Amino acid sequence: MSSITVDGRAQQTPGRFGRYGGRYVPESLVPACQAVADEFARAWSDPGFRGSLAGLLSVYAGRPTPLTPALRLSAELDVTVLLKREDLTHTGSHKINNVMGQALLARRMGRARLIAETGAGMHGVATATAGALLGLPVKVFMGERDVERQAHNVFRMRLLGAEVVPVSTGSRTLKDATSEAMRHWVADADEAYYCVGSVIGPHPYPMMVREFQRVIGDEARRQCAAELPAAVPDYVVACVGGGSNAAGTFAGFVGTAAKLVGVEAEGGAGASNGEIGVLHGFQSLFLQDEDGHIEEAHSMAAGLDYPGVGPEHAHLRDLGRARYVTVSDAEAIAAAVRLARTEGILPAIESAHALAWVIRAAGTSDLPAGSTVLVTLSGRGDKDVATLMAETEL
Repeated sequence: MSSITVDGRAQQTPGRFGRYGGRYVPESLVPACQAVADEFARAWSDPGFRGSLAGLLSVYAGRPTPLTPALRLSAELDVTVLLKREDLTHTGSHKINNVMGQALLARRMGRARLIAETGAGMHGVATATAGALLGLPVKVFMGERDVERQAHNVFRMRLLGAEVVPVSTGSRTLKDATSEAMRHWVADADEAYYCVGSVIGPHPYPMMVREFQRVIGDEARRQCAAELPAAVPDYVVACVGGGSNAAGTFAGFVGTAAKLVGVEAEGGAGASNGEIGVLHGFQSLFLQDEDGHIEEAHSMAAGLDYPGVGPEHAHLRDLGRARYVTVSDAEAIAAAVRLARTEGILPAIESAHALAWVIRAAGTSDLPAGSTVLVTLSGRGDKDVATLMAETEL
């Protein structure tokens, strides 16, 4: 496995999605990344590991999650909307799928504690939950701005026994929390395991997180085959920040005729508006200024407040296999309220971005009347009630 030097940092060749991905990390982190890659390869081919993970996802996390027809919303839009209900998992989002896999891997590697970054707090909650279950201390890095707007999840993490470390640098959001978590990992790689929350970071994380999350797409594919006359929906839609719920969903349908749509926040649209760059150990598409400096993302959804996108999403965009679009804060808030009132389901503002695109596109050439669309409801909206109270006149 060859390596080259990029800006004084080591990059090794595996883990590429076309021209994206790779491993751009300090020399001191190369062995830690390689140890994770090697152990994941062994674990993923081990029926015992796979069986233990499947068992936990079933009896602890509540899988499989249902495929729920959104009957009233479908009638209003003249398209058939099916919701993949990741909001019904234990902890309330898709994050538990990935975290359980990585926490089991950390224990298999003999690591003594878990490090994580979080934006909306759901990855932090999931990591704190896994740490409590498996007896692993957890330290979660979270931007100060997100600590303020996601106080509900901060309390949940602390209640579960995790240490929450507010990050005061930069925009004080997800990008800065990720940077701080990686700096901490450099100093503690022999004892700590860095539990990355999305399909970002150096190899093997984008591929590994996708594999842990593909349970969403694989389940949905089987459920659609049983429920739909055509077996496959016309469209598969998911919100994208770093993009783990979308990557997991798309994995189940990339080999079918379904059209894949990733929906980004208007102020954090790496796939839609980004240029090639390197951040947090991987090459992908990032919001940048004319000098190539990473720009800050801006979104009401803390989980989408990231200036780039996972490397596999960038590759799918280049191939034309997936389309990436943007939705405004106002559209997402309106979509969350509309789903609550038509279906009695309150989605996370992140997930509401995917719904907002469906609402906007329904009946147009982008989503013709009579189409069937699968939307991954990546999380529930309990954490966003304060934001919704401030942004609506209810």
